[in-house]
Amino acid sequence: MKHRQAIAVMALLGLLLSVYLTLFKLGMIGPLRCGDGGSCERVQLGPWGDLFGVPVALYGVVGYLAILIVALVGVQRGAEAGPGIDKWLALLAGAGVTFTAYLKYLEFFRIHAVCRWCVVSAVLITAILVAAVMGLRKGAAKGG
Repeated sequence: MKHRQAIAVMALLGLLLSVYLTLFKLGMIGPLRCGDGGSCERVQLGPWGDLFGVPVALYGVVGYLAILIVALVGVQRGAEAGPGIDKWLALLAGAGVTFTAYLKYLEFFRIHAVCRWCVVSAVLITAILVAAVMGLRKGAAKGG
């Protein structure tokens, strides 16, 4: 249960970060506060800042929101039984890590710039996946 609480907190942080980057991309806020000489802007505003016409950060909003909802459902009374919640958390986080790996590839080898906020998001989604897998293993050890 504690791992789901930790996942919920990390997902909330990722959600807030993704909303911030989405608002920037949509032109609703001023420059990004990144302190890296424009690398964040170059990543966000470059040709890979959108996927299928949708800002990449908006995919983060949807992904982190889904993880947050599942984690919050998982901390409700009676939700501790069964591995279903942990499987969903691992699946969502695994998809997030896969997508993040693709985005990191683009940053390093196509854009040649690294967004610090994107690195924070990558750390968060990786930590969420680790916590979700630990939850699955703990559930499997209990026979659930």
